[in-house]
Amino acid sequence: MRVLVLHSHPVEASYGAALYRQTLESLATAGHTVDGCDLYAESFDPVLSRGDRLVYHEYPKNIALVKPYVDRLKQAEGLVIVTPVWNFGFPAILKGYFDRVWLPGVSFELVDGQVQSRLRHIQKLAAVLTYGATPFRAFVAGNPPKKIVKRVLRAQINPLRPVTFLAHYDMNNCTAETCAAFLGKVKTAMERF
Repeated sequence: MRVLVLHSHPVEASYGAALYRQTLESLATAGHTVDGCDLYAESFDPVLSRGDRLVYHEYPKNIALVKPYVDRLKQAEGLVIVTPVWNFGFPAILKGYFDRVWLPGVSFELVDGQVQSRLRHIQKLAAVLTYGATPFRAFVAGNPPKKIVKRVLRAQINPLRPVTFLAHYDMNNCTAETCAAFLGKVKTAMERF
């Protein structure tokens, strides 16, 4: 299966980057064709400009500035998101990716006023997230990133398929042992993806 892996951490030596590398390696070990998309390394522009918004609903005109990213999404059969959670949300660059690439005509279309997914070709979805917050604090805040992955993205891709959701909470108090254990968990999950 061709798996698109979205990564959004600006520091190459971070634990998040180690999780991204482990994800790529484990998916390749499992025999998948892996398309690693490191949004920072690729200098992805997350800003939805005035011009972008004016043509937002005009497919295929709306994809002109992000066509390579649209092509990669359309070729994907699996999607894995590897990202930190900052302020109970995705980093701006990843949010901007969804705003600029998951466009009408690409990820959905409106038919008689109803949204219809155009991402049914993606068979599997997974997320590998790190949180500074504890599970309880994330729960109290409503855990928006978990809901986005397990509800919104899942519904757009295939609401009947399970989602692999891996989260290392309480990074503010992590240890070498907890990080190693979570890295091992990611390795195992991605080799089974």
